[in-house]
Amino acid sequence: MALLRRPIEAMGYELVDVDVRVGGQGLLRVFIDQPDGIALEDCESVSRQLSAFLDVEDPLPGHYVLEVSSPGIERRLRTLEHFARFAGNEVKVVLKRQKDGRRKLRGQLQGVDHEAIVLDVEGEPWRVRVNEIAKAHLVAEATSGSKG
Repeated sequence: MALLRRPIEAMGYELVDVDVRVGGQGLLRVFIDQPDGIALEDCESVSRQLSAFLDVEDPLPGHYVLEVSSPGIERRLRTLEHFARFAGNEVKVVLKRQKDGRRKLRGQLQGVDHEAIVLDVEGEPWRVRVNEIAKAHLVAEATSGSKG
């Protein structure tokens, strides 16, 4: 949600991801990060600022609950920048469609190459375009070097 990026970045945070559920008890879940990691106080501060911002902008229909959170140690990866940042870490990737007979991949993220990520899956190199990925996230036990 590009609308949220500006106020979050103005506070010095990165907007990592947004989950939206409308209807009934709606939910707007916002994931933020910064180089030093995210503490509860960061989430509270961003939540207060976003609440005021959303009261004015009113981007979602009906009532919803706002949640602000860190992306966690098994953070989702969506953009080439996310993948490049976490090169060297182990990731799980689910493809939109089967590729070479597989839809689920787990391996070490080698880096990015143009519009694709490069994985080492069981010793075999895999090149997967970002638009072929349904979802991807870090694997907790292999995550190293970066908080968040």
